[in-house]
Amino acid sequence: MSEFVKYIGVIIILIGVAILVTPFLMGTTSNALLLTGLAVIILGFISFIAIWKRSN
Repeated sequence: MSEFVKYIGVIIILIGVAILVTPFLMGTTSNALLLTGLAVIILGFISFIAIWKRSN
């Protein structure tokens, strides 16, 4: 379980990337989806840094 916790930030970033790819594949550019994807990526990046600092 602790191995999974180390990579939760990366998993959140990948979810954000999937959110960003969705409008591209649908052929639309909704600002709401793009901003949501950006927010999820930033959240994942911050959580990755926080977990990495806590583990060291």
